[in-house]
Amino acid sequence: MSILATILRHPDENLAKCTLQPIVGRSEFHFLAAQGDLVFDGTGMLLLEVGAPLLSSADAGKPLLLLDANWKHIPQMRKRIVGQPVPRSLPALSTAYPRRNKAAKDPCQGLASIEALYWALRLLGHDDPSLLLHYHWRQEFLQKIEELAQNGVR
Repeated sequence: MSILATILRHPDENLAKCTLQPIVGRSEFHFLAAQGDLVFDGTGMLLLEVGAPLLSSADAGKPLLLLDANWKHIPQMRKRIVGQPVPRSLPALSTAYPRRNKAAKDPCQGLASIEALYWALRLLGHDDPSLLLHYHWRQEFLQKIEELAQNGVR
């Protein structure tokens, strides 16, 4: 199987709370630790970013690049990406993950990493519910997606 997504993970990510941890080791995902002087050439990859053009069916077949970090680390993580990635965002969907950020600096449409990965892959034609198998809030999240689907967002 080809790589569907490369996940660049911040070194301070708490693996005990990381929603992507259950899929580490799956052959369709490549995890990289963003530490030291690591830079990654994202040329041609779909880089999920808030505020970018929406992901569309025209993007199918391109691999995803996902930054796995809390929101305050995203700008420094973005600097590790070189080349010409293709910025894309996801249709508006609120997270099912209970937020605890007291500073309220998370974007209102920000998703848990596993939510963003699942939603992006589903929109690209790779609907794999097993990604959410160990996600505690999967039923709530899938319900939110179904509500969007009823309104024409696939």
